[in-house]
Amino acid sequence: MRRVIDTELDELFPQLPAIVLDGPKGVGKTATAEQRCTSIRRLDIAGQRAVLEADPSLVGQDPKPVLIDEWQRLPAVWDAVRRLVDQDQTGGQYLLTGSAPLASTHSGAARIVDLRMRPLCLGERHVAQPTVSFSALAAGTAPTLTGTTTFALTDYVDEITAGGFPGLRHLNGRALTAQLDSYVERLASHDLPDAGFSPRRPGTLMAWLRAYAAATATTATWETLRDAATAGIGNKPAKSTTSAYGELLGELRILDPLEAWIPSRNHLGRLASAGKHHLCDPALAVRLLGRTKRHLLNADDAKIVLPNDGTLLGNLFESLAALSVRTYAQAIGGATYHLRTEAGRHEVDFIVETDNGVLAIEVKLSGTVDDSDVRHLVWLREQLGDDFVDGIVVTTGTDAYRRRDGIGVVPLALLGESHCNGAA
Repeated sequence: MRRVIDTELDELFPQLPAIVLDGPKGVGKTATAEQRCTSIRRLDIAGQRAVLEADPSLVGQDPKPVLIDEWQRLPAVWDAVRRLVDQDQTGGQYLLTGSAPLASTHSGAARIVDLRMRPLCLGERHVAQPTVSFSALAAGTAPTLTGTTTFALTDYVDEITAGGFPGLRHLNGRALTAQLDSYVERLASHDLPDAGFSPRRPGTLMAWLRAYAAATATTATWETLRDAATAGIGNKPAKSTTSAYGELLGELRILDPLEAWIPSRNHLGRLASAGKHHLCDPALAVRLLGRTKRHLLNADDAKIVLPNDGTLLGNLFESLAALSVRTYAQAIGGATYHLRTEAGRHEVDFIVETDNGVLAIEVKLSGTVDDSDVRHLVWLREQLGDDFVDGIVVTTGTDAYRRRDGIGVVPLALLGESHCNGAA
């Protein structure tokens, strides 16, 4: 299956000697890298790892390109690749897959380029035909927005609960939930211990993760998450303990927070700096909270303490949109943030910053858009002037179009990477 990140690899790998595909387990890093490599070193296999433990530089003798899979199991191989690249900077030599570099690992700056790989975004799942090009929106060409979809709210809920892990896409029902539950449970039992951290109270870690899931697409403080996770417990874990949860789960790419926008040019003042919380896939949030399609469609959030006035489904839909927006933005070299003024008077769900300027995106769990839904986009356009290249509202509706005020309306199912049928 061709992924959006393949577009980046087509452009970058022929010129860069080493690239690491960095992301959570199960997103398809190895399958993507295998398509491009002649030799493979699998460091999750003890025998292959033992050989490189004796001499990590042996990877330099393998026919190029070389895939070094699960490189973090032997950090010394990172330094070996770095030294080999110092000696030969020919493009297309090494692809590494695994987690983020550990603190003790030597920097690969100017030698090893990091590319984040996420679960399948909606466009990569081929459940609908996109007609609106994300790259055209970000280019500031004000493309004509056209297209109609039959993808409905129930279909979006299906995708939220199914998730974007490629190896699970063929599953449904109990088999799917069992696999997603196992993915979550292994965090405490295997993944964190493998990373060198064994939680003394795994139950507290899982409670913290459930609190984080309930805070999806919000800016709830770490103290709020800790208090929600330990309600009724007098002896609460230290702040340093819960902070470690966030740091380690971030290194494993299970948490994928969206940072607040700090403009590169001083257009705006008094912006809030708290990031928005997102798990790598909203399906994990669904399972952590014990929700089903029925719960979400019936707005059955009674047993969940949400840290804002929104609905869980609305927050999960925003998280699904975040997965697509961040994937498409990365493919064109853009960075994605959110915007909120300190007083909360103005908020924009996604700010995509590129060399061309700012593409601003709001998300609405509805099929209709009125003036109140675009007021923050109109305000931002007035503030940024020419640096505002376009603004759209992503919806669950049926049609893509432009309003008379120039703001676009795009169903999430119709938003694609580039070269979409019907896109300008």
